[in-house]
Amino acid sequence: MATVLAFDVYGTLIDTHGVVTELEERLGKSGRQALAAEFSRRWREKQLEYSFRRGLMGAYVPFSQCTLEALAFTDRALQTQLSDVDRDHLMEVYGQLPAFPEAAEALSRLSRGGVRCVAFSNGTREAVEALLGQAGIREHFDEVVSVDDIKRFKPDPAVYAHLRQRLEVAPGDTWLISSNPFDVIGARHAGLHAAWVRRSPEAPFDPWGIEPDMTVADLDALAERLG
Repeated sequence: MATVLAFDVYGTLIDTHGVVTELEERLGKSGRQALAAEFSRRWREKQLEYSFRRGLMGAYVPFSQCTLEALAFTDRALQTQLSDVDRDHLMEVYGQLPAFPEAAEALSRLSRGGVRCVAFSNGTREAVEALLGQAGIREHFDEVVSVDDIKRFKPDPAVYAHLRQRLEVAPGDTWLISSNPFDVIGARHAGLHAAWVRRSPEAPFDPWGIEPDMTVADLDALAERLG
């Protein structure tokens, strides 16, 4: 059976910090460039934390709700006093984030090489379809698989089992591609292969004794190895 590459979306294909420029405009304070970068970092971290906590509680909501709640928390924590209009606008921007610069060509190369690629995300199918479409990379994926189908979040083992069942592939034929160590560890724990996209050379990997099968600097390097 042909190998399937299942790509995480947020942070792997799509640059979640693409919102920084818009934050600089909205925050409007001295030193706003540093503040915007810190706001973006905290927003992303809280977004993931809320998905983890809701998963443990069995209190699933769509990922966009975690994103909105994380935005509200970050605004409160940094005392940036965003208006409701600002928050609505930033959520709209979050749905239109850019792909990483090398993503389109790397995916095209994989497709030309006969590799089956799917998008696999915490986001709902509708949100991911729209996000990949506006970023100009939807055409490179055979399918979009969302955790929303089973109302769980990564790294719950059930979501990786859902991926395999949906695609009808064996664990040994399935690769998870992600820049998020928790996702890589979750996939490896569930019996899948996994590649870690280490976009920053300073980024550490969790010392759990569960390592990625492959580590690459970006998607171009991935295409070199697996294309």
